[in-house]
Amino acid sequence: MKIAKYLDDTGIAAVGRIDEQTLVPLDLKAKGLQRLSDLLDEPNPSETIRSLPSGTPIPLANVSWLPPIDDQEVWAAGVTYRRSQTARMEESTAAASCYDRVYTADRPELFFKATASRVRGHQQPLRIRSDATWNVPEPEITLILSSQLKIVGYTIGNDMSSRDIEGENPLYLPQAKCYDASAGLGPWLTITDELPQGEDLWVRLAVERQQKTVFEGRTSAAELARGFEDLVSWLGRDNSFPNGAFLMTGTGIVPDSSFTLNVDDVVHISINGVGTLSNSIIQG
Repeated sequence: MKIAKYLDDTGIAAVGRIDEQTLVPLDLKAKGLQRLSDLLDEPNPSETIRSLPSGTPIPLANVSWLPPIDDQEVWAAGVTYRRSQTARMEESTAAASCYDRVYTADRPELFFKATASRVRGHQQPLRIRSDATWNVPEPEITLILSSQLKIVGYTIGNDMSSRDIEGENPLYLPQAKCYDASAGLGPWLTITDELPQGEDLWVRLAVERQQKTVFEGRTSAAELARGFEDLVSWLGRDNSFPNGAFLMTGTGIVPDSSFTLNVDDVVHISINGVGTLSNSIIQG
C-alpha cells in the first residue's frame, strides 16, 4: 500500500493513497488523525488506510507532490555496502583507515541527515553546495519508522553528498551531508508489514544530462553488510523519536571520482515496491 503527501486544490497539504495511475484523497480527520505521521504511528497503518473515507481520484500527472514527511528527523547510515566502503576510502588517505574499520565494527556509522525543511520531494530540485566541486547523489533504501521505532514501510532516499568536503577531513561530514535541499524522499511511502529482502529489493540510479544518461548503476539489499533491524536498534540507543523518523540505510551505487553532478542534471532513483524519485539539480 502506497501513500503520499500533496497539495490539494486549496493549497493545503493533504494525504492520499496511490491506486494504479491515480492518487485517491484520504480523510484523515474521519479517524481523528491530523497528519501523515499520525497515520504512520497507528498500530496497523495499512488497516487504518483501508478504513479511511476517500475522495475523487486525481491522475498522477496532475498531482502537486510534497515530500512525504511532517516534522520527523531524517537520519542516515554510512559504509553499509562494500562499494560505499571502497568509495569512502578513495576520497582521501586520511579517511581510509576509519572507514575501513567501521565497515567491520559492531557499531555502525549513523549520522543526522536533515530536518523536514531540508527535504525535497518528487520533481522538486535538490541542491549541490556552492563551495564543493565533487557532488554525487546517493540512492538509498529508506526505512519509515514509527515513534516506537517500528519499521512500518520504506521509501526512496537521496542522500546528497559533497565528497570533496568529506574527503578533506571526515570531521566535515555534517557540512558535506546536511544543508538546504540536501535530501530527497519519495515519491511516496510504501507501507508494509514485511520488507522484501536480498535481490528482491533492488535500487537503480540514472543521471540525465541534456537528455542523455551520463551515469547509471544498480545494486540490491543482498549487498548490505548490516541488517535493517540492526541499524534501527543502534539508532534507538539513548535516543527517542516522538514523531517517528526516516532512516536512509546507505548506498551501494557510487560514481567514481571522474563524475560530479552539474546544475540542471536530473537524478532518477528507482526502488522496486516503491517507484521512481526524480529531482533536478540546482546550486547556490
